[in-house]
Amino acid sequence: MKSRKTKYICGCDIETYTLHTMETASTPCKVHQCSKCPGDTEYYCVSCPCDLCPQCKDNHVKDLQTIDHDVVSHRDKINYIPTQEICVRHLSHVYIKYCEPCQVPVCNSCSEDESHRFRSFLFGQGQHKIMDIQVANKTKRQQHRGTIHTIRSEALFYRPVVLPRIKTDFKTCRTEFSLYQSELLTKAQILKRLIDYIQKDFMCNVFCDFDFKHRCLKQQKEMIIHIVSLQRYVYIYEQRRVIRPLQFLSSIKTALPQIHPTLHTSQLSMTESLNKEDVMESLSAIQITERGNRRVGNQCLLKLTSGAEFHQSLTVPGVDCCLHISCVTSDRVWVSDWDNFMLTDTTGVPLHRVEDSCSDLYDGNGLHTVNSESELIYIDRNYNINKLSKDMKTTTTFIERTDSTWRPGCVYWSPSTGDLLVAMYNYDTKTGKVTRYNQSGQLTQPIQNDNTGRELYENPRYITENNNGDVVVSDNNYVFGAVVVTDRGGRHRFSYTGPPSGSVLQPWGICTDALSHILVCDGKTKTVQMLDKDGQFLSHLLTASQEMCEPLGLSYDVNTHRLWVGSGSWYNNKVCVYRYITRQDALTDQSRVMESLSGIPTPGTEKPQQGNQCLLKLMSPPKLLHSLTVTSVHVCLHISCVTSDRVWVRYRNNLILTDTTGVPLHRVEDSCRDLYGGLHTVNSESELIYIDRNYNTNKLSKDMKTTTTFMKRTDSPWDPRCVYWSPSTGDLLVGMYNYRTRTGKVTRYNQSGQLTQTIQHDNTGRGLYSGPRYITENNNGDVVVSDSRSGAVVVTERGGRHRFSYTGPPSGSGLQPCGICTDALSHILVCDGKTKTVQMLNKDGQFLLHLLTESQEMGEPRSLSYDVNTHHLLVGSGSWCDNNTVVIYRYITRQDALTDEQRPRPDGEAMFSSAPAVEWR
Repeated sequence: MKSRKTKYICGCDIETYTLHTMETASTPCKVHQCSKCPGDTEYYCVSCPCDLCPQCKDNHVKDLQTIDHDVVSHRDKINYIPTQEICVRHLSHVYIKYCEPCQVPVCNSCSEDESHRFRSFLFGQGQHKIMDIQVANKTKRQQHRGTIHTIRSEALFYRPVVLPRIKTDFKTCRTEFSLYQSELLTKAQILKRLIDYIQKDFMCNVFCDFDFKHRCLKQQKEMIIHIVSLQRYVYIYEQRRVIRPLQFLSSIKTALPQIHPTLHTSQLSMTESLNKEDVMESLSAIQITERGNRRVGNQCLLKLTSGAEFHQSLTVPGVDCCLHISCVTSDRVWVSDWDNFMLTDTTGVPLHRVEDSCSDLYDGNGLHTVNSESELIYIDRNYNINKLSKDMKTTTTFIERTDSTWRPGCVYWSPSTGDLLVAMYNYDTKTGKVTRYNQSGQLTQPIQNDNTGRELYENPRYITENNNGDVVVSDNNYVFGAVVVTDRGGRHRFSYTGPPSGSVLQPWGICTDALSHILVCDGKTKTVQMLDKDGQFLSHLLTASQEMCEPLGLSYDVNTHRLWVGSGSWYNNKVCVYRYITRQDALTDQSRVMESLSGIPTPGTEKPQQGNQCLLKLMSPPKLLHSLTVTSVHVCLHISCVTSDRVWVRYRNNLILTDTTGVPLHRVEDSCRDLYGGLHTVNSESELIYIDRNYNTNKLSKDMKTTTTFMKRTDSPWDPRCVYWSPSTGDLLVGMYNYRTRTGKVTRYNQSGQLTQTIQHDNTGRGLYSGPRYITENNNGDVVVSDSRSGAVVVTERGGRHRFSYTGPPSGSGLQPCGICTDALSHILVCDGKTKTVQMLNKDGQFLLHLLTESQEMGEPRSLSYDVNTHHLLVGSGSWCDNNTVVIYRYITRQDALTDEQRPRPDGEAMFSSAPAVEWR
């Protein structure tokens, strides 16, 4: 008796039979298991070598340590012979050949058919190129190998990171519309008599017609379909079940033109324009616009490992040392010494040698580079710049030397612009310069002097470019030198001379990585030093070792994120490969990445746009700009900025408007005198909103001629103690105190003065506040309260959920919070009466530093106000000794690298990210 079952054995679908005899004996068969888990083997890594199941294969091709390994199906390993297929036209024949021009399989009879012949005026009649079907199958699969590798390791890995952002847009669209709706209605009320007849139509129709959700859903659907199509393409290539050459060749003929590893998905945003001169037209001028391609920054995808990990080494024949390295692919590099240029693979086998390379090392060492077409660009012995074709059969002169006084010393091809950067040396003046050439070989830019006219370079040795467009040069006169960095426009940013600054540096090989670090070999310390993009020393990444000896040449592989280091010791022709960057933990697990396809919510609701973190940075220490003395007040209990040169300052019932010289401009007569907190705020119309002596909330017009009651006190146990106008929503946040229960709460009012929200308890029902004294709002919508009675900074999210309560460093040590504000980088700043300092927290309540301490100018800090236009911090003195001083500090400045990076490119395409990024289209 015979029972039949199908089992996957050795990577093939075969029929296995268990023969049951009368003695119930059976014949066992061995099933290959994955080398990394108990799963069944379907793939084989030739590089390791090891057997892999489908899940382990996915992880294997995405891991940066094994990203360049050769992974094949198990059938390819065992050379599985497929079943021959019968020709549909000649049933007595099988397909054994393949017509290349027609891209169809043929049998012997088909190949003689007229359809596979051609006629030519010059050559007469001829036959199409007919090849063996197995050879055609193998050739086509080899051609598609690179595309499959890109899809496996990159496209299918990164695209699910973009998908959640589309979902986030969809989820936040209601909030987006509500913000615009609120602002439009406010402006409509100002011109109510002009627009009454369209307001109803506006509310009923305009927002119903927006296709924002539809377009978000459409993008989501397109992305999912795209990922599925890529997976199907890989599936066809692998042919997990039955490998049939005809099926494969037929599939790629129809599927290949439709397969694109990149897919354009645009960020969706809303733009609104309201022109009071043309109300009817402008109120409907809300548009859904596409703001460029979604980008995923490398900071979100990659991170540094705890230390550099040695990956492999290779000995390069034909060179005496490794002065310079240029990566072609992950398994091919150009290596040079004094006068030899060798192309080698990762085993050290020489593949090609350039005969006419330059041998005068005094001009520079980085004599070659590789462009996007895998062509070698190098300096020859006549100081011309040549280009060697990818097949290494043709050499052309790209830039001919015309100025005898300047010699090219090093070159670098820019992946971002396609330009060629060339560092030059002048023997007569003993100086250097950098020149930029476009893709046609035309000179477009020289960089030679700083803004004072001083020479930037002495003897440029190596040159490279950072992700933000900075030009990075290793300048070395054999005794000492510097890493000289200019922005894309040629402005000098900094010169690094070693840690500490000013010490002696002998810079040689240089490169940058995907995280915008600058890596440089230092001949003095025999180390590879890592700097950030602003020239700050971070670490000694590598030191001289038995494998590497003295590091001299560097090259960073952007595909595998590995660092190639060449030895500079005489007659040491070794190149070592290290890995010090890996993928973020949350992205290495494929199951986590693909969660985005199943609708699992993702954290964060911010729009995918450039934030202040990319534009601004902290400076240390804070700089005192100036101070002013405010007449008519004894202590500065609270400050509200109107403009950059006008502020409201209060002490008890004296509420004074002053300019930056201290001259009083206006006084409010009816402010409350019994409260010591943040009794006033200013809205976008420069109107003062304040609490009066009857605990009503009033509004003083911009011209200071009209005072109206915005909210009248109606609940006698609850008194308003502090107010803050929200720039993001236009709402008014009010901190309230109940003198009977000695508790507090926060209330939110819309622009019409209607109560829309109350925040009083946490999720356990416990009261959040004891005595709100000052209140503000952070950039993410968090409500931030300085609660003096409980001695804490209490923070809730916009919806009212309690996030954290800060009680000083360390937590619980005691805090006497007074004035509070937030800045453009979402820091929380609070005055502490206990330590007499201004403390800085991050948006999650972690203590960062004591930004300011008690000083002769400021005395004890009591009140704070942050000017969003100038990024200045105004600090009011709280010393009870007639100290009516407001001191102005600057502690935030613009990022150095933004001057050129944020400008539009020459072709008009704006850059949407200041950080190095991976672009998904």
